[in-house]
Amino acid sequence: MSKSNIKYFISLVLLNISLSVLWGAVGCSLNDPDRDVIRIFPASTNYKTEYISINSQGGEEMQREIEARLGDVFDEKFEKTDVEYSYYTILKGSEIIGRIHGLNQRGRFGGMQLILATDLEGRIVDFYYQKISSPEADKFKAIEFTNQFLGISLQDFYENAQDSTKTRLAQIKDPSQENRQDFEYTLRGIKKNLIQLDFFFLNRIHDKYFNPEKEN
Repeated sequence: MSKSNIKYFISLVLLNISLSVLWGAVGCSLNDPDRDVIRIFPASTNYKTEYISINSQGGEEMQREIEARLGDVFDEKFEKTDVEYSYYTILKGSEIIGRIHGLNQRGRFGGMQLILATDLEGRIVDFYYQKISSPEADKFKAIEFTNQFLGISLQDFYENAQDSTKTRLAQIKDPSQENRQDFEYTLRGIKKNLIQLDFFFLNRIHDKYFNPEKEN
């Protein structure tokens, strides 16, 4: 690689990092909710959108509780508690049949937007990257990888922290060859997404599976 190409690559990486920090300070909304809702929930007849921040639900105390369950601390530049997350509650007539929700997660080469659709018990019924900056993005976005998360809930993440050899989560393999970091960032982002869903909508029904001594 020539010196000019090396300089260009370094500049591109630095630009992506700078943009990801700015981009992470805003919430993650669907690019086309009308299209995405009907694709994921073809039986739906309508949906409603709510914007919820950690500050509006519990502030610093809730942040500490989420961090304890995540096994990690918030990135002060990327995960601000005043950021409003978009939650799409999916309706069939007057009946709630599911939810769609996403968040921004720092990646190795820039930001990721991780979109989950879940049933009423918080199990994943669809997962995809609305955005991922990676040389191996196609491998991460392939359904052979993303479909492995179907049926997984926050329970699986909590149980995986206690025994990472026998759980469904432990069977999911890194699809990349040289990008283990983005695989780990993906798992972190999905887990955080499910924790916030549990806190905001599910009355913390998965807390019974959480063991604070095992999270790390």
